[in-house]
Amino acid sequence: MISVYKMTVQETRLCGLFLREHFGEVVEKVGTHLLRSGAQNLRTIVQETNLSVDLVKKCLCVLVQHGACLFIAGRKGPGSPTEYRACCDRILRVLRYPRYIYTAKTLYGDTGELIIEELLQRGHMTMSSTVKTVADRLTQNMEEGHSLDYSDVSSTFSKLVETHFLQRCPPVGGAGTSGSAAPAEAPATPAAPAAAISKALPTPESFPDCYTVPQVTLVGRGKRQLVPEDGEDQRNAKRAKMNSETHGDEGIYWQVNVERFHQHFRDQAIISAVANKLDQTSSEIVRTILRMSEVTTSPTATCTKPLSANEIFRSLPASYNIPRQILDQYLTLLVDDPMEFVGKSGESGGGMFVVNLHRALANLARATLESIVQERFGSRSARIFRLLLRKRHLEQKQVEDFAMIPAKEAKDMLYSLLSHNLVQLQEIPKTPDFAPSRTFYLYTVNQLPTARMLLQNCYKTVANLIERRLFETKENKRLLEKSQRIEAILASLQASGAEPEQLSEVEEMISAPEKQQLDVLRLHVNKLDSAENQVDETIFILESYISSTSTS
Repeated sequence: MISVYKMTVQETRLCGLFLREHFGEVVEKVGTHLLRSGAQNLRTIVQETNLSVDLVKKCLCVLVQHGACLFIAGRKGPGSPTEYRACCDRILRVLRYPRYIYTAKTLYGDTGELIIEELLQRGHMTMSSTVKTVADRLTQNMEEGHSLDYSDVSSTFSKLVETHFLQRCPPVGGAGTSGSAAPAEAPATPAAPAAAISKALPTPESFPDCYTVPQVTLVGRGKRQLVPEDGEDQRNAKRAKMNSETHGDEGIYWQVNVERFHQHFRDQAIISAVANKLDQTSSEIVRTILRMSEVTTSPTATCTKPLSANEIFRSLPASYNIPRQILDQYLTLLVDDPMEFVGKSGESGGGMFVVNLHRALANLARATLESIVQERFGSRSARIFRLLLRKRHLEQKQVEDFAMIPAKEAKDMLYSLLSHNLVQLQEIPKTPDFAPSRTFYLYTVNQLPTARMLLQNCYKTVANLIERRLFETKENKRLLEKSQRIEAILASLQASGAEPEQLSEVEEMISAPEKQQLDVLRLHVNKLDSAENQVDETIFILESYISSTSTS
């Protein structure tokens, strides 16, 4: 059965902002209604949102297409209306889209970047459609007379599938992901989908062909898009509809495997933590272990698959130049380290080693909490916080002694942390009457509830940043539109080979004060975007830690 997750206020608010920014206010209205109300059928959604049936259907199609909503069999049994449920987790992933795209660019170049970008923008696509679109976009940016072969894009697409960054959408008849519910080229009508999914939601990996690339007959090169004349857009659209060319992958749709990206982010965080704690060589050894087991390790696994020292030694890149004896010393050092990022699970093959993923995430979350306390309350409060994390339960006098902080200051700091729910007070009475003189008052830190509370604060921060960015752009809407019009005129003049005097005349249409105002606006928006990405890094660590505790 589907587990009913109670949405928090901050999560609903943030999801609404993402839906409004990416899909518009009408989709936001339907999406937030489903988030607050839970699973509902089409008729109920129409009645409670006061929107037309046709408009609600279109909104549901958009949400289903992008994985933000899934449809389930009616709760009243066979024959009951299909119900729709919003996926909060999937909507919140919109915040991480820039990281997904940047990671694909880092690993697979411009081609990988555009493949991920297209799939994120459209929800899901066929391989042939993706290859054509990406090849055309890359050809558009090449020099005149150059173009990109479809086979180059297909090769990168296959690599992304091979490393599990892309996966097939499950079949509609029994899929648990909404991505397959309404294909891009032929969306299913939400009012009456082909087959409502079962209550037990299977994962894409539960289907045998999840990472199997189909045989696609796609020969050709990317085409350069010419500037369309009046009415040319409509003619091109009709021509595309009439073109019934087949490539052998009809009905096989692909989506971005966000869990695989999260696994990559987690591995990078662990490698970075090892490098900071020990040294670069230790981090490269951990990187090798993680790389060897990245595809075989489940996202919810507590540790990686055991690997022998011999296997690790053979898989180390030759550029590291680490002798076997030095490798054994480093592995012993990693196993003995108090952080316990690496564990030993056997003695065969020179020793069997694993990376303790859940332990690593707990340590990363702990470091994040300590950092937040230090930034907000100062180094002395952080010292008390770390002390309570390590010692578990301490009385006020013990905190003063261990932290070496004067009694008055320690008392103020403890009460400040207590008032912000970062520290908890536990009463242990000697007698049943709970008399203060016969009761122990112990301060403690519960890491998991504290992480949950700070995660909600992070959601609130991101929502505030987005609202501020939307306010800034709305306040300067006229100026931004004017700037875009002038940039479009300049681009068309440059394409037609206009004289420099003409270009300078067009550039002077924006006055100096307006240019200064635009520069200030862009600076503010860039700062807000950067802050969103920084907060998302904290959100990722806290979400991963909370998720790991629930699955362990």
